[in-house]
Amino acid sequence: AFLSGGSMVNAAMNPQLALDRFNITKIVYSGIAGGVNPNLHIGDVAIASQWAQYQEALYAREVDGKFIPPSWMGTLPYPNFGMSFPMPISVRTTAHPEGEQVKWLPVDQDMLKIAEKVATSVELAQCTADNICLQEAPRVVVGGNGVSGQTFVDNAEYRKYVYSTFQANVLDMETASTATVAYVNRVPFIAFRSLSDLAGGGPGENEIGTFFQVAADNSAKVVLKFLSQLPA
Repeated sequence: AFLSGGSMVNAAMNPQLALDRFNITKIVYSGIAGGVNPNLHIGDVAIASQWAQYQEALYAREVDGKFIPPSWMGTLPYPNFGMSFPMPISVRTTAHPEGEQVKWLPVDQDMLKIAEKVATSVELAQCTADNICLQEAPRVVVGGNGVSGQTFVDNAEYRKYVYSTFQANVLDMETASTATVAYVNRVPFIAFRSLSDLAGGGPGENEIGTFFQVAADNSAKVVLKFLSQLPA
Protein backbone atom coordinates (compact mmCIF):
# COMPACT_ATOMS: atom_id res chain seq x y z
CA ALA A 1 0.00 0.00 0.00
CA PHE A 2 1.31 3.45 -0.86
CA LEU A 3 0.19 7.02 -1.53
CA SER A 4 0.00 8.00 -5.17
CA GLY A 5 0.41 11.70 -4.44
CA GLY A 6 -1.92 14.43 -5.59
CA SER A 7 -2.96 15.20 -9.18
CA MET A 8 -2.24 13.60 -12.53
CA VAL A 9 1.57 13.51 -12.75
CA ASN A 10 2.09 11.93 -9.33
CA ALA A 11 -0.75 9.48 -9.98
CA ALA A 12 1.05 8.25 -13.09
CA MET A 13 4.66 8.43 -11.90
CA ASN A 14 4.36 6.66 -8.55
CA PRO A 15 2.30 3.65 -9.70
CA GLN A 16 4.76 3.18 -12.57
CA LEU A 17 7.68 3.29 -10.13
CA ALA A 18 5.94 0.60 -8.07
CA LEU A 19 5.25 -1.54 -11.13
CA ASP A 20 8.91 -1.27 -12.15
CA ARG A 21 10.09 -2.54 -8.77
CA PHE A 22 7.51 -5.04 -7.52
CA ASN A 23 5.55 -7.99 -8.88
CA ILE A 24 2.17 -6.25 -8.85
CA THR A 25 -0.74 -8.22 -10.27
CA LYS A 26 -3.61 -5.83 -9.44
CA ILE A 27 -4.03 -2.13 -8.72
CA VAL A 28 -6.77 -1.07 -6.29
CA TYR A 29 -7.18 2.68 -5.84
CA SER A 30 -8.98 4.39 -2.96
CA GLY A 31 -9.72 8.06 -2.43
CA ILE A 32 -12.21 10.91 -2.42
CA ALA A 33 -13.95 12.71 -5.27
CA GLY A 34 -16.33 15.48 -6.21
CA GLY A 35 -19.86 14.36 -6.98
CA VAL A 36 -21.15 15.16 -10.48
CA ASN A 37 -24.25 12.99 -10.86
CA PRO A 38 -27.08 14.85 -9.09
CA ASN A 39 -28.46 11.50 -7.88
CA LEU A 40 -25.35 10.91 -5.74
CA HIS A 41 -24.67 12.44 -2.33
CA ILE A 42 -21.70 13.21 -0.13
CA GLY A 43 -20.41 10.08 1.58
CA ASP A 44 -21.51 7.77 -1.25
CA VAL A 45 -18.83 5.46 -2.64
CA ALA A 46 -18.65 5.34 -6.44
CA ILE A 47 -16.98 2.39 -8.20
CA ALA A 48 -16.96 3.48 -11.83
CA SER A 49 -16.68 0.96 -14.66
CA GLN A 50 -14.54 3.28 -16.78
CA TRP A 51 -12.48 6.45 -16.48
CA ALA A 52 -11.46 9.29 -18.78
CA GLN A 53 -8.92 12.12 -18.71
CA TYR A 54 -11.56 14.72 -19.43
CA GLN A 55 -9.38 17.83 -19.24
CA GLU A 56 -7.05 16.95 -22.09
CA ALA A 57 -8.23 19.87 -24.17
CA LEU A 58 -7.75 22.44 -26.90
CA TYR A 59 -8.16 26.05 -25.79
CA ALA A 60 -9.58 27.68 -28.88
CA ARG A 61 -9.19 31.26 -30.07
CA GLU A 62 -12.20 33.56 -30.09
CA VAL A 63 -13.41 34.72 -33.52
CA ASP A 64 -16.35 37.09 -33.83
CA GLY A 65 -17.62 36.17 -30.37
CA LYS A 66 -17.32 32.42 -30.92
CA PHE A 67 -14.62 29.94 -29.96
CA ILE A 68 -13.36 28.24 -33.13
CA PRO A 69 -10.94 25.26 -33.12
CA PRO A 70 -8.39 25.01 -35.96
CA SER A 71 -9.82 23.44 -39.13
CA TRP A 72 -7.02 20.89 -39.34
CA MET A 73 -8.23 19.28 -36.10
CA GLY A 74 -11.39 18.07 -37.80
CA THR A 75 -14.46 17.19 -35.74
CA LEU A 76 -13.76 17.05 -32.00
CA PRO A 77 -15.55 14.33 -30.01
CA TYR A 78 -17.10 16.49 -27.28
CA PRO A 79 -18.92 19.81 -27.02
CA ASN A 80 -16.91 22.70 -25.64
CA PHE A 81 -17.14 24.61 -22.37
CA GLY A 82 -16.26 28.10 -23.47
CA MET A 83 -12.83 28.05 -25.07
CA SER A 84 -12.10 24.51 -23.81
CA PHE A 85 -12.69 21.63 -26.25
CA PRO A 86 -11.98 18.20 -24.66
CA MET A 87 -9.94 15.72 -26.72
CA PRO A 88 -9.18 12.00 -26.36
CA ILE A 89 -5.78 11.11 -24.95
CA SER A 90 -3.10 9.33 -26.98
CA VAL A 91 -1.71 6.22 -25.27
CA ARG A 92 1.41 4.38 -26.43
CA THR A 93 1.56 0.63 -25.82
CA THR A 94 3.54 -2.25 -27.29
CA ALA A 95 0.53 -3.00 -29.49
CA HIS A 96 0.31 0.64 -30.58
CA PRO A 97 3.80 2.15 -30.39
CA GLU A 98 2.68 5.08 -32.51
CA GLY A 99 -0.11 5.79 -30.02
CA GLU A 100 -3.83 5.07 -29.99
CA GLN A 101 -6.59 7.50 -29.15
CA VAL A 102 -8.45 6.39 -26.05
CA LYS A 103 -11.64 7.97 -24.74
CA TRP A 104 -12.37 5.60 -21.86
CA LEU A 105 -10.14 3.38 -19.74
CA PRO A 106 -12.05 0.36 -18.39
CA VAL A 107 -11.62 -1.15 -14.94
CA ASP A 108 -11.16 -4.89 -14.57
CA GLN A 109 -14.51 -6.64 -15.01
CA ASP A 110 -13.71 -9.52 -12.65
CA MET A 111 -12.86 -7.12 -9.84
CA LEU A 112 -15.93 -5.03 -10.65
CA LYS A 113 -18.12 -8.13 -10.15
CA ILE A 114 -16.57 -8.69 -6.72
CA ALA A 115 -17.22 -5.03 -5.89
CA GLU A 116 -20.87 -5.50 -6.82
CA LYS A 117 -21.14 -8.41 -4.38
CA VAL A 118 -19.72 -6.46 -1.42
CA ALA A 119 -21.51 -3.19 -2.22
CA THR A 120 -24.50 -3.88 0.01
CA SER A 121 -22.62 -5.42 2.92
CA VAL A 122 -20.60 -2.44 4.17
CA GLU A 123 -21.86 -0.06 6.85
CA LEU A 124 -20.83 3.45 5.85
CA ALA A 125 -20.32 6.43 8.16
CA GLN A 126 -22.88 9.24 8.07
CA CYS A 127 -21.44 11.61 10.71
CA THR A 128 -18.12 13.33 11.32
CA ALA A 129 -16.14 13.06 14.56
CA ASP A 130 -17.73 16.40 15.51
CA ASN A 131 -21.17 14.83 14.99
CA ILE A 132 -21.98 16.77 11.82
CA CYS A 133 -24.20 14.35 9.94
CA LEU A 134 -25.14 13.92 6.31
CA GLN A 135 -28.79 14.30 5.39
CA GLU A 136 -28.69 11.21 3.15
CA ALA A 137 -27.44 7.81 4.31
CA PRO A 138 -24.36 7.00 2.19
CA ARG A 139 -24.49 4.07 -0.23
CA VAL A 140 -22.20 2.25 -2.66
CA VAL A 141 -22.85 2.81 -6.38
CA VAL A 142 -21.24 0.39 -8.82
CA GLY A 143 -20.84 1.22 -12.51
CA GLY A 144 -21.02 4.38 -14.57
CA ASN A 145 -18.29 6.81 -15.51
CA GLY A 146 -15.57 8.67 -13.65
CA VAL A 147 -13.35 11.47 -14.96
CA SER A 148 -10.05 12.93 -13.82
CA GLY A 149 -8.17 16.16 -14.54
CA GLN A 150 -5.72 18.62 -13.07
CA THR A 151 -8.38 21.02 -11.79
CA PHE A 152 -10.08 21.08 -8.40
CA VAL A 153 -13.66 21.76 -9.50
CA ASP A 154 -15.95 23.98 -7.41
CA ASN A 155 -18.23 25.42 -10.08
CA ALA A 156 -21.90 24.55 -10.54
CA GLU A 157 -22.05 25.29 -14.28
CA TYR A 158 -18.93 23.30 -15.06
CA ARG A 159 -20.29 20.44 -12.95
CA LYS A 160 -23.46 20.41 -15.08
CA TYR A 161 -21.33 20.42 -18.23
CA VAL A 162 -19.23 17.47 -17.07
CA TYR A 163 -22.35 15.49 -16.23
CA SER A 164 -24.10 16.18 -19.54
CA THR A 165 -20.95 15.68 -21.64
CA PHE A 166 -19.38 12.65 -19.97
CA GLN A 167 -22.31 11.25 -17.96
CA ALA A 168 -19.83 11.17 -15.08
CA ASN A 169 -20.77 10.13 -11.58
CA VAL A 170 -17.65 11.63 -10.04
CA LEU A 171 -14.59 13.67 -10.87
CA ASP A 172 -11.17 13.73 -9.25
CA MET A 173 -7.54 14.60 -9.97
CA GLU A 174 -5.82 11.19 -10.13
CA THR A 175 -7.76 8.03 -11.03
CA ALA A 176 -7.72 8.18 -14.83
CA SER A 177 -3.98 8.81 -14.73
CA THR A 178 -3.37 5.64 -12.73
CA ALA A 179 -5.85 3.84 -14.99
CA THR A 180 -3.70 4.86 -17.97
CA VAL A 181 -0.61 3.34 -16.33
CA ALA A 182 -2.55 0.14 -15.64
CA TYR A 183 -3.79 0.05 -19.24
CA VAL A 184 -0.29 0.44 -20.69
CA ASN A 185 1.17 -2.21 -18.36
CA ARG A 186 -1.81 -4.56 -18.79
CA VAL A 187 -2.41 -4.74 -15.05
CA PRO A 188 -6.01 -5.18 -13.80
CA PHE A 189 -7.27 -2.00 -12.19
CA ILE A 190 -10.22 -0.77 -10.13
CA ALA A 191 -10.89 2.43 -8.19
CA PHE A 192 -13.09 3.31 -5.22
CA ARG A 193 -13.96 6.98 -4.76
CA SER A 194 -16.16 8.44 -2.04
CA LEU A 195 -17.81 11.83 -2.45
CA SER A 196 -16.28 14.49 -0.19
CA ASP A 197 -18.09 17.36 -1.93
CA LEU A 198 -20.39 18.17 -4.84
CA ALA A 199 -17.85 19.94 -7.09
CA GLY A 200 -19.66 23.26 -6.69
CA GLY A 201 -23.16 21.84 -6.77
CA GLY A 202 -23.92 22.41 -3.09
CA PRO A 203 -25.75 25.46 -1.68
CA GLY A 204 -22.83 26.91 0.31
CA GLU A 205 -19.07 26.69 0.58
CA ASN A 206 -17.38 23.57 -0.81
CA GLU A 207 -18.02 20.70 1.58
CA ILE A 208 -14.63 18.97 1.44
CA GLY A 209 -13.37 20.73 4.57
CA THR A 210 -16.17 19.15 6.59
CA PHE A 211 -16.60 15.72 5.03
CA PHE A 212 -13.10 14.83 3.78
CA GLN A 213 -12.51 12.26 6.53
CA VAL A 214 -15.97 10.70 6.33
CA ALA A 215 -15.52 10.21 2.59
CA ALA A 216 -11.99 8.82 2.91
CA ASP A 217 -13.09 6.40 5.64
CA ASN A 218 -16.09 5.22 3.64
CA SER A 219 -13.96 4.48 0.61
CA ALA A 220 -11.46 2.61 2.78
CA LYS A 221 -14.20 0.54 4.40
CA VAL A 222 -15.46 -0.65 1.02
CA VAL A 223 -11.91 -1.34 -0.19
CA LEU A 224 -11.08 -3.45 2.87
CA LYS A 225 -14.25 -5.50 2.41
CA PHE A 226 -13.45 -5.85 -1.29
CA LEU A 227 -9.88 -7.03 -0.59
CA SER A 228 -11.18 -9.67 1.82
CA GLN A 229 -13.24 -11.17 -1.02
CA LEU A 230 -10.47 -11.34 -3.62
CA PRO A 231 -9.38 -14.87 -4.56
CA ALA A 232 -6.31 -16.00 -2.63
